[in-house]
Amino acid sequence: MIPLSLYIHIPWCIRKCPYCDFNSHKSPDSLPELNYVQALIADLETDLPYVDAREISSIFIGGGTPSLFSAHAYDRLFTELKTLLPFSQDIEITMEANPGTVEQQRFTQYREIGINRLSLGIQSFNPEHLRALGRIHDEQQAHRAIESARNAGFSNLNLDIMHGLPKQSVAQGISDLQAAISHQPEHLSWYQLTIEPNTVFYKEKPPLPSEDEAWLLEEEGLALLKKSGFERYEISAFAKPGRHARHNLNYWLFGDYLGIGAGAHGKITVENRILRTRKHRQPREYLDKNKPFLASIETVEAQDLLFEFMLNTTRLQQPISLDLFTQRTGLPFSYLLPKLKIAEHKKLIALTKTHWQVTSLGRRYTNDLQALYL
Repeated sequence: MIPLSLYIHIPWCIRKCPYCDFNSHKSPDSLPELNYVQALIADLETDLPYVDAREISSIFIGGGTPSLFSAHAYDRLFTELKTLLPFSQDIEITMEANPGTVEQQRFTQYREIGINRLSLGIQSFNPEHLRALGRIHDEQQAHRAIESARNAGFSNLNLDIMHGLPKQSVAQGISDLQAAISHQPEHLSWYQLTIEPNTVFYKEKPPLPSEDEAWLLEEEGLALLKKSGFERYEISAFAKPGRHARHNLNYWLFGDYLGIGAGAHGKITVENRILRTRKHRQPREYLDKNKPFLASIETVEAQDLLFEFMLNTTRLQQPISLDLFTQRTGLPFSYLLPKLKIAEHKKLIALTKTHWQVTSLGRRYTNDLQALYL
């Protein structure tokens, strides 16, 4: 049975950050919490025929800024979800939270209703860089939010930290990482700022560090993370032993997931076919009772499956079983082997009779490795 997860999208933010290309919208004065929760439940009900009451092993609530919603709204949502889908006994439930929009009392309430993993969008502890990124919190609020999460009982905490920020020096990037590590989170997402289309930064590109500076910062940062006891198990994901993000691992290992909420995407295996679903992006459309939630549904073709499988699994550091390809795609291994041989010849992967694994060279040139499967 292919593992199944659930992604829930909350589309509102206090304001849009200039680097953000996610489906997020400025929050209205009064959030339609009740209407949106009802829509999420109805949305899930339309997807249920595809999954045949399979158990879900993880839930991820992303955004937007999910912590804009009250604990009461999530309590009502989880109560309904449990009537529709069986939760695994040790289910991981992650919520993204913004340090500028939440307080300790709300963290405590989130923990009491069953959210057991918090992902805090810190991005930086440097006031200059926080302003450049358009963040609504300052460095003091960032530290307080982490402390509040601990006081609320969260023992599984992820911190999002960016590097390669506008006018950021190598020393400043390392300082941010040291500040994050000092809080001893179980998990760190440490990733480079990328300029995406349809963002303010794309239209008005900020002054970014040079390639040499970015490379030096990454090398020093990776060494610091390793020295501090964090295992790099994915390109930008680092965890203490046994604290890998179960939900994200399911994505990278090409598991299934339902996606509910405005603009949410899903991947579902149905009778040897893999379906991609996408819900309407605009909150107004999504909440319109006269419109369906589903914007599109399509079957992924064999060649696209090959690329999508490798696009995900090549992000991981761990050995990947050769059998996983057939288990997750339904395609014979002969589809994959010729390209694996090419990657092995280029020393981008190491290949055995049972597994393949990205090499250090392959990690440095991950884009070239993935391009082999286009």
